[in-house]
Amino acid sequence: MAINEDVRFVSSSIKIPHHPRTLPPFVHLFVPPFSRHGFSFHLQRAKASINRFVASVLPRNRRRSDLLCSSSLSLTRPEQEQNPRKSQHGKEDEERVLISEVLIRNKDGEVLERADLESAAAAALRFSRPNSALTVREVQEDVHRIIDSGVFCSCMPVAVDTRDGIRLVFQVEPNQEFHGLRCEGANVLPTKFLEDAFRDGYGKIVNIRHLDKVIKSINGWYIERGLFGMVSDVEILSGGILKLQVSEAEVNNINLRFLDRKTGEPTEGKTKPNTILRQLTTKKGQVYSFLQGRRDVETILTMGIMEDVTIIPQPSADGRKVDLVMNLVERPSGGFSAGGGISSGITNGPLSGLIGSFAYSHRNVFGRNQKLNLSLERGQIDSVFRMNYTDPWIEGDDKRTSRTIMVQNSRTPGTLVHGGQQSGHSGLIIGRVTAGIEYSRPIRPQWMETAKFSAQRAGARDDKGNPIIRDIYNCPLTASGNGYDQMLISKFEGVYTDSKDYGSSLFSFNMEQGLPVHSEWLCFNRVSARARQGLDVGPLRFLLSLSGGHVVGNFSPHEAFAIGGTNSVRGYEEGAVGSGRSYAVGSAEMSSRLVGPVEVVLFGDYGSDLGSGSSVPGDPAGARGKPGYGHGYGLGIRVDSPLGPLRLEYALNDKFARRFHFGVGHRN
Repeated sequence: MAINEDVRFVSSSIKIPHHPRTLPPFVHLFVPPFSRHGFSFHLQRAKASINRFVASVLPRNRRRSDLLCSSSLSLTRPEQEQNPRKSQHGKEDEERVLISEVLIRNKDGEVLERADLESAAAAALRFSRPNSALTVREVQEDVHRIIDSGVFCSCMPVAVDTRDGIRLVFQVEPNQEFHGLRCEGANVLPTKFLEDAFRDGYGKIVNIRHLDKVIKSINGWYIERGLFGMVSDVEILSGGILKLQVSEAEVNNINLRFLDRKTGEPTEGKTKPNTILRQLTTKKGQVYSFLQGRRDVETILTMGIMEDVTIIPQPSADGRKVDLVMNLVERPSGGFSAGGGISSGITNGPLSGLIGSFAYSHRNVFGRNQKLNLSLERGQIDSVFRMNYTDPWIEGDDKRTSRTIMVQNSRTPGTLVHGGQQSGHSGLIIGRVTAGIEYSRPIRPQWMETAKFSAQRAGARDDKGNPIIRDIYNCPLTASGNGYDQMLISKFEGVYTDSKDYGSSLFSFNMEQGLPVHSEWLCFNRVSARARQGLDVGPLRFLLSLSGGHVVGNFSPHEAFAIGGTNSVRGYEEGAVGSGRSYAVGSAEMSSRLVGPVEVVLFGDYGSDLGSGSSVPGDPAGARGKPGYGHGYGLGIRVDSPLGPLRLEYALNDKFARRFHFGVGHRN
């Protein structure tokens, strides 16, 4: 039998498409029309060549053609068939032909120049051995295995009729040596990542198996970052240059679609489109990131004007790009509300601490996410009226600066500083009228800066509303000696927190400066800081917190740092430890979840005025016999609720006095 030189099992170029099992479902929206079958791609391209091989051998030697030239040849692997010994018509194919010799040669029938390549091809053979009887399917399987080794781009089985019997020659063509890389379409894929992925392959025969792993690692880089990108085609060009085609789906358009909150049908939204679009970090022309889109959804939800937000990627007219459709369900823009609460600053009376509230809010003024809040809180003694107008992002500013204009009129008990066990002067009220403007800006992902300017007028009143300038101990209630103090205050605050969780790390610094624009206005400097650190050890959470402050200059006595109470040193009444120009309070807690929302807490607190109580005008703490330092410890239960954590704590102080504390929300 002559060598069939007109038949070749060949692939003119190596093309390795992406592997769909390594990609998220959304990527397939943008897959160009090419094969998705990995190594089977090479085997499919061989089908025509093997069929030609069968057709050419069949008429020449009918005696042995049933072995090597079955017209029912299939590219399905034998181990994948239900019955590998059956033909296409369901009949057993038991005809075998004895093979006397098996050789590995190059495409021209000559000995391979490299022995390692010949060894690689020989090692891939499973059935083809000298002096063995083979079927067509077994020869076909060995062809598949040679191609699957990844080193060869073509393989042609040739039967040669010799005096000693049939000689089976596998004519193989090795892949080219890798001498360079050309990558197209990769705009966000780092060059270094590509260099590292292909560095070990320079100067070596291209191994399709290794190349497939590299392609999967590139696709994995996109998947890890949630990017719509993948390797769409690989081809070896002349000279051993590897051409890598990457498809990255760029954002074409971002379309907003408002949906009715009841019917889900499209409707006209009240929010200005630019108010939404400027919040997005995803921009037109970027490679779309699923993770970035999820962060954008969270950002829109935190604006407080949307009930539901979803982003749906859709193919654009340009198959290489993607259109984003953002579905938005708006919340009701505002309304009236009423409620109640507890003030920890009032500890006496049958209705001590109870506060009723009434509020009106509009969270989307002019459709620009600007917020208007009017509220009135009224308790047994104290009352607060507030009006705030907030623009969360000033138009034209690229730093996300917010602005709040506020007016506040408050009446609060003066018992924190000027109350005491002997005073009985529960009718002492501190009235404040404040107006100001505040600017806030994130300077880092976890840092927030705030600058504020405000004018304030504060003074003391008795329970009948008459101005008073001294308490029952003849201690002054104002710094100016008049019925009220006036001041212009500039304030700076910086806050760092690594998350919104109460047990997370937190640090805040606050500085207020009284500006003596007028001779009668107070001049002072007040600084305070607070730090908190949590640590989880198994089911236990440990929480350490420390706060302190100092004030210099001329300040109102009722503005002294008050120590003691629910948010300070538990076991003492509010402000009963002391009040001074300086203070320091430390707290340690150990908590564990009992069941559901219930948590048990062990705690210990310590606080001191650092010996500064006597430096407060009139020494109100000394007049009331406050110790200036103290500690407390105890046990508490906390329950998560829609209003925040509800805290019930029982504490014992260093004077052996016992006290229950009840609060809403976390400690300040």
